[in-house]
Amino acid sequence: MNQEQKIQQDFLTAYDEYNDAIFRFVITKTRNRDLALDIVQDTFTKTWEYLQSGKTIDNIRAFLYKVARNLIIDNSRKKTATSLENILEQGIDFGEDKTDRWVDTLDGKQAVLALEKLDEKYRDVLIMRFVESMEISDIADILDESENNISVRIHRALKQARELLEQ
Repeated sequence: MNQEQKIQQDFLTAYDEYNDAIFRFVITKTRNRDLALDIVQDTFTKTWEYLQSGKTIDNIRAFLYKVARNLIIDNSRKKTATSLENILEQGIDFGEDKTDRWVDTLDGKQAVLALEKLDEKYRDVLIMRFVESMEISDIADILDESENNISVRIHRALKQARELLEQ
C-alpha cells in the first residue's frame, strides 16, 4: 500500500468512526439538522483537503472536532441559531448510544434545558466529556488549553449544572 492509499484508508476509517459523533456535537451546537449535516460535510472535506496538501494529523479525532468547532463559530457569526428547546419540540434524534443514556439518566428535557442555561464554555466541555465520551486530553487539544484548565472547567460545569437541576 503506497502513501496515498494509506492516507485515503485512514481518512475513510476516521469518517466511519467519527461521523456520527461529529454530527451529534454539531447539532447540539447549531440546533439545526440541515446546517449540522452541511457542517459535518465541510468538516470532512476540509480534513481531506488538509491531508491531500501533504500535511499530517497526529490526533484525527481532535482535529475533526476542532475543524467542526471552527466551522460552527464561523457560521454563528453569520446567523442566529434556534434554541435547544425547539429541537426537543421537533423531535430531533441525537442517535442512540451514550447520548440517549446520558439524557435518560438526567431526566431528558430538564437536563437539556439546564445544559442550555450553562455558559457556553461549560456546556461545550460537558458535551465533549459526557455526551461524546472524550478524554480530557482530547478536549484540551480541541480547545487549545491545558488539561488542568479543562478538568477545572468540567468540575465547575458539573457544579453549575447540579445547581440548575436542583432549582
